[in-house]
Amino acid sequence: MKLSTSLVAVKKITSITPRSSFADNQLEQGANLILESEGVINPIVVRRTSLQSYEIVDGDFEYHAAARAREIDPRKGEMIGVFIIEDENEEVLTKQVELFRKSKSIISNNIASLSDSKEYTSTNMELRVTNTESRMNNIESHFDNRTIELRKEFRQEINNINERLKEIENRIPKPIEPLNALNNLSLPELTSKLRRVNVNQKIIESIVNERKNGDFKSFSNAVDRIKGLGDKTMLKIIDSLYESTI
Repeated sequence: MKLSTSLVAVKKITSITPRSSFADNQLEQGANLILESEGVINPIVVRRTSLQSYEIVDGDFEYHAAARAREIDPRKGEMIGVFIIEDENEEVLTKQVELFRKSKSIISNNIASLSDSKEYTSTNMELRVTNTESRMNNIESHFDNRTIELRKEFRQEINNINERLKEIENRIPKPIEPLNALNNLSLPELTSKLRRVNVNQKIIESIVNERKNGDFKSFSNAVDRIKGLGDKTMLKIIDSLYESTI
């Protein structure tokens, strides 16, 4: 099992920890940083509540900061990087959350206690800061690379869908207006359409022969030019050609 982040819409995530639990100025700062970097350096951990919805397991502050980022800029703040707890990774992710995430407050308290007792030297502190920065840079690099990969995959999928839609569109017969049909359909095509409404074959042949002298400007023009073609028959022709364009 390879651990990797996923991009999830912020609006599909919920948190039982209220937004008021965090200082507004800190959330605002976090939101602006997320928008500037187009991502969060510390992906949150979520669990599915349905096929397209999630709840926070760890990372409530990051989530509320991302929600504020979405309020500021809905486009840039639409998605957030997450680790999703699934059946196949639940045990290992839960252990990591307990060890690496929820133990942070305990570690912080221990550091404060040791600092008060002057057991930590400045050298040790600088080393820890350096190690932390290195780990953060590694996480950021991994997340950026994964984000780039996902964007490429997303753009490729969009292109594939557009190509398939174009293919389908090209297969769909283009409708033709009734008067254009009268002027352009071949004798077999016109016969197929008009015999269904019992138009005399001689009338159909007369239509094809007469239009050699010039396209019909209107249906009434066709009635005037074709001997034996009356208004009632023309109405049946119009109805048949109109139905074939729907």
